Amino acid sequence: MTATVSPTSTSPTARHIWTRARGLLFALALLIVAGIVMALVRADARHGHLDPRSADPRGSLAVAELLAQRGVTTRVVTTLDQATSASGPDTTLLVTTPDLLTDHQQRILRGDMDTAGGRTVLVSAGAPSVGTLAPGVVPGTSAPVSALSPECSLPAAARAGSVDLGGERYTTDLRGSDACYPRDGLATLLRIDGPADSDTVLLGSPDILHNERLDKQGNASLALQLLGSRPHLVWYLPSLQDPSATSGTGDGGDREEATERGFLQLIPSGWLWGTLQLALAAVLAAVWRARRLGPLVTEQLPVAIRASETTEGRARLYRRANARDRAATVLRTATRTRLAPLLGVPLTEAHSPDALLPALSARLSAGDADHRDLLFGRTPADDAALTLLADRLDALEREVRTS
Repeated sequence: MTATVSPTSTSPTARHIWTRARGLLFALALLIVAGIVMALVRADARHGHLDPRSADPRGSLAVAELLAQRGVTTRVVTTLDQATSASGPDTTLLVTTPDLLTDHQQRILRGDMDTAGGRTVLVSAGAPSVGTLAPGVVPGTSAPVSALSPECSLPAAARAGSVDLGGERYTTDLRGSDACYPRDGLATLLRIDGPADSDTVLLGSPDILHNERLDKQGNASLALQLLGSRPHLVWYLPSLQDPSATSGTGDGGDREEATERGFLQLIPSGWLWGTLQLALAAVLAAVWRARRLGPLVTEQLPVAIRASETTEGRARLYRRANARDRAATVLRTATRTRLAPLLGVPLTEAHSPDALLPALSARLSAGDADHRDLLFGRTPADDAALTLLADRLDALEREVRTS
C-alpha cells in the first residue's frame, strides 16, 4: 500500500503564512521607508550648506564670486592639516562648523591661530568649541535670526549697517574686543584681538553668507569685509572623515580623556536612533501578536465537540511532539480491542499476543509473523511509515469482518 497525505495535515499553507507575517512585513516596510525618507531629508538639508562652490539657497557661491572680483582667492579645504598648512598672516581662515571638531582638533587649531597670525572667523561656535578656540568668551543661549543694528565701533559693522544675525550669542571682558549686533544684551558678532595683527571673529549665525540672504540688509557688505580683509581666504568645511578626528589619542592627555568617556558617549548618535527605532518596532510587534487585548469571552458549558475534532486535535499534538511511538500504540491498541470480540477472544486477553494471534491466524490465511509485526511491532521510523501502519490496520480489520 502507498501512503497518502492526510487532508487534516497541520502543514501551514501559503495563505496562513501570509496572514501571520503580513503585519510584521508591513511594519518592517514602514521602518525602511521612514529611514530612507529621513536620510534623504537630512542629506538634502546638508547638501551644499555653506559651501562656496554651491549655488543652492543655503550655499555660499555668491560671496565667493564677489570676493574673487575683489582679488581675494578662496581655497576650500576639508581636513585640519590642509587648513593649518594654508593659514598665515595674509590669510583669513573661515571655520564653518567649529562644534564638529574634536577636542584634539580644537587644540591644534588654537595653537595654529596663535602662531600663524591672520584672521579666523568661527561660524556658529557654541559651548563645545568656544572654550578652546576663543578663551575668555562666554557663550549664551541662541536667539532667532533677525535684522539687527551694529551698536558698536567696529568699522566693518558701521559701514554694513543692519544685517541678518542671531543664533549663538557671546559676552566677554577681554580688552580690545568689539561686541556688535547685540540681541537682549549679548553680542551676535564678537571680534577679539589676538597676538600681533591677528584677530578672531565669532559669527553667531551663517545667514549673511547664504546665497538667498546675501542681497538682504547689509549682509553682503559685512560678509565681504569680514572675509576680504586679507588677500587669501581658506574656507574650512570640517568633516567626520578627517583622519585627525580619530588620531588624537596618541598622547597621554587624550588617552586619559578617551578612557574617561562612557560607553554611550562613544556610540555615534545614529546608532542610538536606530536602536530606539528597533525597540519601537519590537513593542509594536508585541502588541500585534498579543492574544488578549480585552476581556475574556464567556462560553456556555458543557460544549459539544465532534469526535473528529477531538481526534484531529490529538493527532496534531502527537505530530507537534513527534510522538510516533504514542500514536502507533494508540492505533494498535484500538485495533486489538475491536478485533478481540470478532475473534471470540475475551477483552481481558485482547492485548496478549499468545491469545490474540492464534485466533487471528485461524480466521485468516496470513502468517502469524505478519500479524505479530502489524499488531505488536516496532515504532514506525517516520510519518510515512505511520500512515502506512494505519492503512494496514484498517485493512486487517475489514478483512476480519468480511471473512
